Amino acid sequence: MIHYARIISCYTADTSGVCSALYELGGMVVVHDASGCNSTYATHDEPRWYDMDSMIYISGLTEIDAVMGNDEKFIDDVCESAQRLKPKFIAICGSPMPAMTGTDFDALALVIENKCGIRTHAMHTNGMKSYLVGASQAFEMLAQNYCGKTGEVKNAVNILGASPLDLSRQEIVGSIWAWLEKSGFDRGCCMAMGSTLENYKTAGDAVCNLVVSSSGLAAAKVLKEKFGTPYVVGLPFGEEYADALRSDIVRAAVEKTDIVSCAVRGEKSADCETVVVGESVYAGSVARAVSMQTGKPVRVIHTLDTSDELIACEDKKIADEDKLEQEFAKCALVFADPLFKPIVSEGTTFVPLPHEAFSGRCFRKTIPNLVDKKLKLEF
Repeated sequence: MIHYARIISCYTADTSGVCSALYELGGMVVVHDASGCNSTYATHDEPRWYDMDSMIYISGLTEIDAVMGNDEKFIDDVCESAQRLKPKFIAICGSPMPAMTGTDFDALALVIENKCGIRTHAMHTNGMKSYLVGASQAFEMLAQNYCGKTGEVKNAVNILGASPLDLSRQEIVGSIWAWLEKSGFDRGCCMAMGSTLENYKTAGDAVCNLVVSSSGLAAAKVLKEKFGTPYVVGLPFGEEYADALRSDIVRAAVEKTDIVSCAVRGEKSADCETVVVGESVYAGSVARAVSMQTGKPVRVIHTLDTSDELIACEDKKIADEDKLEQEFAKCALVFADPLFKPIVSEGTTFVPLPHEAFSGRCFRKTIPNLVDKKLKLEF
């Protein structure tokens, strides 16, 4: 059956993508929904709850307010909370219920901003799309509204698209910064782990933007248009690919050109039986790292909506469980989240590669830090 899963899990929703992208920036995020979504987000999608506070709330939408279109209660509650909490900005986003009733979030944002005097942004989510859609909207909003340029010449690189939903622990982002510094670059800002909203005022001074997930691509394009900053897409996984990605960043900065590094994996090979499953940039970077270390072709199965420029010629875009199961039957080796294993054939070698946005906290302790390290490939 199309778009139906009887065994595997589903990916984190777009509302959680917004919350994750804006978590550390001092803003107030309000999901317009009945109570319950916040606990799902906190329990399954957000490891930072244990270390830092964030102003993320649910509106507590009731059935009668939804049916009667009582937006005044939502507006009053948001404004009252904002006056008390003094957030740096407000972001409001939707869920299935307001999507069904046709709630106009652009109008609500305008009314809230005029009433309480705090900049308010409408995020067009409905709880039915993947986290990448929500996070991409949030990162794009940050790039459009809060990123600036001082004119000071810096050899800095920004990181775009960083979220625990893809990179899990902060130490992975720390390893990327360490690798960039070892490569001769200065630290720019990170969108959005480990940086403040104030850090974005110098984002336009960077020589290059490193896009570490497909959710950061839209923001990279905005910064390219605003400041002319080129971008490189990829994660420095494995020693060989880390060196290649370093060269790509240098070339992009010098030539002012954009490079989708993780999708450069050679010509299509008919005998390619090794696949990496998941989010395009992460999976593509793993595929290139494995290919460069082993000398064998590796392709990606993209299980989420993604830009065509992130898809290499040998890759496939498959989201349906039955089609995935059929594709896995043709493979000799599969890298994927452990929750994919039940639909992988018994004769196929399976290498677990946990993904926070797919399996939540179930395998968080075993998520590897592959940045600039020799991969331990035992298969």
